[in-house]
Amino acid sequence: MTVAAIFVIFPLCLAIAAFSDLFTMTIPNRVSAVLLSSFLLVAPIAGLPLADIGLHLAAGLVVFAVCFALFAANVMGGGDAKVLTASAVWFGLTPSLVTFLVYVSVFGGVLTLAILMLRRNENTILASGVPVPAHILMAKKVPYGIAIGFAAFAAYPSSPLMQAALSSLH
Repeated sequence: MTVAAIFVIFPLCLAIAAFSDLFTMTIPNRVSAVLLSSFLLVAPIAGLPLADIGLHLAAGLVVFAVCFALFAANVMGGGDAKVLTASAVWFGLTPSLVTFLVYVSVFGGVLTLAILMLRRNENTILASGVPVPAHILMAKKVPYGIAIGFAAFAAYPSSPLMQAALSSLH
């Protein structure tokens, strides 16, 4: 049951965040709340020592501090900051967190360039009938939750909980 939770909860929450951000430019607070609370339930059951759980929470605090500064500077949205913080808790202060954050940066850059190109060709896209959500073309913001979701899927296999789940299957 714990292994199933590790396989399902994190990816499902990040998929919901990405799709929600794509279609509504918002990430529901409950996604971040489910990520954080489910980690606190699953980690001890999965056998993560209390000290390691503390390091995972510390990772969340570090990411939160950076995200809060970016939010205060109006560089990052609040939903993005919350889901990134809650996601960091699942990675902990490990190399997998660095991998995740690098992926977020890379996918975020690619996403931003793609959206800028779409906006540059807005008239052509609208005339062609390609179904692109209007806010993608009209808004000044970028739905960064999409990049966070892609990064999560790319980096999650290297996370400590996923590694523990995979090793328990063998």
